[in-house]
Amino acid sequence: MPSYLVTGATGLIGRHFTRLLLAREDTERVTLLVRERSRDRLATLVQDWPHPEKVTLVSGDLAEEHAGLDTTTRDGLRGHAEHVVHLAALYDLTADDEASFRANVEGTRHVIELAAQLGARCLHHVSSVAVAGDYAGVFTEDMFDAGQRLVTPYHRTKFEAERLVREQQDVPWRVYRPAVVVGHSETGEMDKIDGPYYLFNAISRLTGVPNVPLAGPDIGDTNIVPVDYVAKALLELVTKDGLDGRAFHLVNPEPQPVAAVYNAFAKAAGAPTVDLEFGEGISKNLVRLARLSEHLPGVTIARDAVLERLGIPPVLLETLTFPAVFASADTRRELAGSGVDVPPLERYAPVLWRYWREHLDPFRAREPGPRGELDGRRVVITGASSGIGRATALRVAAEGAVPLLVARRRHELEEVRDEIVAAGGQASVYPADLTDEESVRKVVDAMLADHGRVDMLVNNAGRSIRRSVTLSYDRFHDFERAMAINYFGAVRLILALLPHMIERKYGHIVNVSSIGVQGIAPRFSAYVASKAALDYFSKIVATETHGHGISFTTIHMPLVRTPMIRPTKIYDAFPTKSPEQAADMVVRALKKKPKHIGTPEGYLIQAAYALAPDLVDAIAYQGYRVFPDSTAAGGTGELRIGKGDRHLSKAAAALVKLTRGFHW
Repeated sequence: MPSYLVTGATGLIGRHFTRLLLAREDTERVTLLVRERSRDRLATLVQDWPHPEKVTLVSGDLAEEHAGLDTTTRDGLRGHAEHVVHLAALYDLTADDEASFRANVEGTRHVIELAAQLGARCLHHVSSVAVAGDYAGVFTEDMFDAGQRLVTPYHRTKFEAERLVREQQDVPWRVYRPAVVVGHSETGEMDKIDGPYYLFNAISRLTGVPNVPLAGPDIGDTNIVPVDYVAKALLELVTKDGLDGRAFHLVNPEPQPVAAVYNAFAKAAGAPTVDLEFGEGISKNLVRLARLSEHLPGVTIARDAVLERLGIPPVLLETLTFPAVFASADTRRELAGSGVDVPPLERYAPVLWRYWREHLDPFRAREPGPRGELDGRRVVITGASSGIGRATALRVAAEGAVPLLVARRRHELEEVRDEIVAAGGQASVYPADLTDEESVRKVVDAMLADHGRVDMLVNNAGRSIRRSVTLSYDRFHDFERAMAINYFGAVRLILALLPHMIERKYGHIVNVSSIGVQGIAPRFSAYVASKAALDYFSKIVATETHGHGISFTTIHMPLVRTPMIRPTKIYDAFPTKSPEQAADMVVRALKKKPKHIGTPEGYLIQAAYALAPDLVDAIAYQGYRVFPDSTAAGGTGELRIGKGDRHLSKAAAALVKLTRGFHW
């Protein structure tokens, strides 16, 4: 009874092949070479496979000499590894030369040496049809080096690995070249995004397009096989006698037009299908035009930006089609009578699509619940104990979100939570000091432990300081305090959540800024500067995280009647928004995710300063003269505006009306 040493048993093909191998009654022993960090995971998998008692795990590393096995382990394997099945490789078109060479070429070299040391009867090497490179025409199973160009590190290193196997003289060999391997045709199981899966996100976005017939160019053919076919075919060929020194193509017998592959998945997704293909001449001209356009300034950058947003690596455009047609007559002949055949893609495409949607879609976190955009979202809200934060928490909870309430005082947060729960919603309380890094780290850890995810963040907590610079010469701490909460506190929380959001490829951050940033707000040099700093931090970070699905909205909030403005008595006579109206702006930001939300007056002030800054300075100076520093700020408070005196001078009233919502 034969014994086997298998590398790459944790991989997609390796898992299915090894399970089938263990199910054979004539299999005596299977040794699985695994890296130490993957050993526990593989041991867990083995327990669910047939005859786990036949399995021995040995820790090694194919990047090292002797595959990382010491002399004692190698001695113990002699006579118990008649067949070495080499499945381990770096299957990644986007990997660089160094990583691909180390895994695919050096790894194969060390497996060859190990097989020779163990006295193996046969080395079974799983290669790839990628070795055909850009060869145009029929590529037979006995062909190898036909002068083809190898277009990516993956192509080059798979070619070099197969060359090593063919040229060594110590161990009889067999080579197996799978086509593009997709998930299991019955379960859909797949372990990563690869091949046609890169297109699934684009197809998913097309589901919202009216289902009208589409026309497109014929860009060529590809070749796709499900992993269960590859594993079954591999098992038959590995265990069959008399096949040494041959290569086998584990491919679809007929080339598959890219349009037909798209249609199979589009039908599964409910997206429009391509019902008309342009003729060969038009198709070639369109493809040629697309390639020529890449030389125009900015075209490649724009293209790659779009592809990045869709999760498609640009290298896929070079490898989407196969110029070669892969002959597989020998493979089919050896498999005849085994019942192993390639199922039609149209039959199992819905299974692959469903598995991708449920397990692999990198942007599945972006899908809201059935009740609307905020349904089920975990929304962190700072400053949630009162004012805008409290009103926002009530609103998002009513929309089906779960607000994660952050502020310094627990009892006030609990009151907000209890109000939400009484209304039938959910909320969680997280007291924190945003000016303390350890406090922020602990609260983020607690949120993720409790909820498993954070979808959105509303940076609402803030400190307002209204004081002339002439009264601030010896009050540098005003500026430090404003920055500590308005800027550093918000940034600290953003940085704590970003790794999690990037991993999930989804996150939306709303910063409650100030209308004062859009204009010139006298007496708010500390407050507005801290808000402006956060505005520009977010603008820059948005460019760096764009491809990760992270978006930012800045709200230039007008004056809102909250406890924060209460000490400034002149604001009693100013028109203001209510916290509920401010919450409407925040909820709109969470739902629609615009880059910016403001008021007409704010935009007008911003435009005026851009066009006539000196004039705006002059008007602002008049506002500075009309509205004094409060007595609390160290001023005279000469313009007495309070409960008993709510009138403003004509000049003051005109200025307030002209700049409605502005902080004077």
